[in-house]
Amino acid sequence: MNERELIARAAAGDSEAQRALYDAHVDRVYRLAYRLAGDDDLARDFVQDAFVRAFQRLGEFRGDSALSTWLHAITVSVSLNGLRKVKRLRSREFPLEDAEMIGTTPRRADPDLRQRLHAAIDNLPPGYRTVFVMHDVEGFTHEEIAHSLGIQPGTSKAQLFRARAKLRHALADFAGAWSA
Repeated sequence: MNERELIARAAAGDSEAQRALYDAHVDRVYRLAYRLAGDDDLARDFVQDAFVRAFQRLGEFRGDSALSTWLHAITVSVSLNGLRKVKRLRSREFPLEDAEMIGTTPRRADPDLRQRLHAAIDNLPPGYRTVFVMHDVEGFTHEEIAHSLGIQPGTSKAQLFRARAKLRHALADFAGAWSA
């Protein structure tokens, strides 16, 4: 059964189809929520809220984009609104490395550089941080990011450019170690 058929069945209330869609997308939705929230419990709450909202509105899904893009737009919205509600914008209780362990092979890096990089990412303005995480960490295209966030692709590119510039500036003292 293809995804279109699953979407139609899930929109009609078929719990097996909803479960199949959930299973197909939950890992990537969780990684995105975790990277935005920086907290496992919050990320799990955001994932649950995102899927509840998605299944409630599945009948409104027009298919103009991939279901994953639509789910990620909902996840970003739920996560950012949830962070505002709990007034925990960018305070991390769990290190960002925990999200890296999901579906990837861990990489070794200088612990000081790793901490500084995470702090630099945390200190980016929310728009820059969201675009940076979605593009450079999760691999979304600028078009997908634009659709998810309701911005133009050029805005996404500009925010990514500015985010990278801020990160280069914040980590400039490591540049000598990289070129040596």
